[in-house]
Amino acid sequence: MNRQIVTRAGAIVGAIVAAGIVVAGILGGLMAQKLNAIDPLFDSQNLGESSLTQESPDLPVDSQLIEANTKFGFKLLQEILKEESANNVFISPSSIAIALAMTYNGASGETQQAMAKTLELQGMSIEQLNQANEALKVSLENADPAVQLSIANSLWSKLGIEFQSEFLQRNQQFYGAQVKELDFANPDAPKAINNWVQENTRGKINKIIDQIKPNDLLFLINAIYFKGNWSEKFDQNLTTELPFYLLDGTQKQHPLMFGSGKYKYYENETFQAISLPYGEGRLSFYVFLPRESTTLKAFEQQLNAQNWQQWMEQFRKRNGMIKLPRFKFEYDIQLNNALRALGMEVAFSPRANFTDMTFTPVAIDQVKHKTFVEVNEEGTEAAAVTSIGITRTSAEISPPPFQMVVDRPFFCAIRDNQTGTVLFMGSIVEPN
Repeated sequence: MNRQIVTRAGAIVGAIVAAGIVVAGILGGLMAQKLNAIDPLFDSQNLGESSLTQESPDLPVDSQLIEANTKFGFKLLQEILKEESANNVFISPSSIAIALAMTYNGASGETQQAMAKTLELQGMSIEQLNQANEALKVSLENADPAVQLSIANSLWSKLGIEFQSEFLQRNQQFYGAQVKELDFANPDAPKAINNWVQENTRGKINKIIDQIKPNDLLFLINAIYFKGNWSEKFDQNLTTELPFYLLDGTQKQHPLMFGSGKYKYYENETFQAISLPYGEGRLSFYVFLPRESTTLKAFEQQLNAQNWQQWMEQFRKRNGMIKLPRFKFEYDIQLNNALRALGMEVAFSPRANFTDMTFTPVAIDQVKHKTFVEVNEEGTEAAAVTSIGITRTSAEISPPPFQMVVDRPFFCAIRDNQTGTVLFMGSIVEPN
């Protein structure tokens, strides 16, 4: 079930949050190693510390992982847009990819091959994938002293259940995952997990688990928090109510922020695009505005990793003016159908093979994703939660200044310009 909640943007906040949750439900059988028994209800001080909480070396980021994540992110977005093109859509491909990578560590045989194809991981060993994710986490969390960016992971198991030791150790070592046993029969168990999500998204996402089903035995959770103020903030005194033209041809009055100066900018016959930097400039908010002669849907059909990379190489500094809507909304979606369409059908079926997680036959039950985003004069704030459940199966002449008035549906993304990681992306059809 998809749900979208749209609210009026605030005037002073500037941040982005993302969280991803993998929910794995496993039933029956004995597994290789029992998790350390600790208090059955959540205590953030009681979670085990991981190796990544300590000082980590500045590891090089594997470009193969960035390429894989970018391809996967745009493939997934295309599947979502098949059903959601009339609505605001905002996802964190990074959050989803991390959540699935942790789950991938438990996959074997045909299931592992199917997930590798979906996630574009062919040619990467599990060791290379894990080391690349570890290096990327360290790089992103130290991207910019003027930007808050944190990535947290945790595993929650049903009290008394045992798991493969290597599966647990990989997630702790490379993903910094905290491991916690929880009494799933306790009615407060969902609250314990949701409290962790709330804490690690700074309160921007309060809930991802509605209930714990009898067959649910493990929850793997990823949470990303990003807060970035613009390098050059928009002057609130220049924000003006102007028409915004909706998909159906009608218009609404909406606050558009005004900025001018020298920006990284690119345009072609089908769209205008601008890069608005945060902090010291390593991370940026990209806005793609389709020309009035075309549509957002036509632009979305061009969205793939190859075009994206070509476009990124075309941005150049140029003087100009930007009018950008202020907006804020929440979005959530179940990703089962999209992932099935991308080739992961077996992971949801009785044929699923997760023997590197447990010897008990299990399968993914559901993959949920939730985001929050706010863009205003100060900066950007967003959040995302992904939930996967596994259950019983059985140098040029200066061009003239540009004018870019974002008064119609547009595409946007938040990108780390050093590694090329796309943290968030989405289509905004009606800002509020």
